Amino acid sequence: MLFAQGDPMDMSSPILTVLAIATLVAALVVGLRALWHNRKR
Repeated sequence: MLFAQGDPMDMSSPILTVLAIATLVAALVVGLRALWHNRKR
């Protein structure tokens, strides 16, 4: 695997950061949508 070669902090760090941010944003969007639908009903 490519992650096994060299320092994992070089390539995986920014990728993991972007994935973490994207996951948080997606979770917030899903949560807000659920709350919005529950409030309308």
